[in-house]
Amino acid sequence: MAKRSAGILLYRWRDSGLQLLLVHPGGPFWRNKDVGAWQIPKGEIEPGEDPAAAAIREVAEELGVAITGTPSPLATIRQAGGKIVDAFLAEQDINADAIRSITFEMEWPPRSDKRAAFPEVDAARWVTLEEADAIILASQRPLLDAARERLLGHVDA
Repeated sequence: MAKRSAGILLYRWRDSGLQLLLVHPGGPFWRNKDVGAWQIPKGEIEPGEDPAAAAIREVAEELGVAITGTPSPLATIRQAGGKIVDAFLAEQDINADAIRSITFEMEWPPRSDKRAAFPEVDAARWVTLEEADAIILASQRPLLDAARERLLGHVDA
C-alpha cells in the first residue's frame, strides 16, 4: 500500500497578484538541489488520522506556524515515488524567513555509524505561480494547476 501524506498550499494576495508558499526540504539529499526540489509543506498521515488534521499538524511541525483558518481540499495526487498526497489550500500570510522546523535524525555520512540531525524544512519562500511552476517538484505541479483554477478561475497561466 502506498504511503499517504497530507499538506497545505498556503497562499496570499499582494498588489502584484497571487503568491504561494513553497518549502525546501532539509537534509543532505536536497542540500544542493533547487529547481525541482521545492514542495508544499506536508508529511505522513498517522493511522486513523484525518487528512486535514494531519496537514495542519505537518504545517505546524515543518514551519512552526499554526493555521488560523480551515483549509479547503485542493487535490489528491500521486508523486513519482508512489506516495499519495492529500493537499489542502489555505489563505494565510506568514514570515517565510522566520520558519522553525522540527528535525529528523539519520546516519550521516553514510556507513559512518554517526548520526546527524537535519531540519525537515530548511527554507520557505513566497513565489508567484510562474516561479512555482519553475521550481516545484514535478509530481506536485498538478497542485499548482488546481490552485490556479480555484483561485484565478482558469488553468492556463
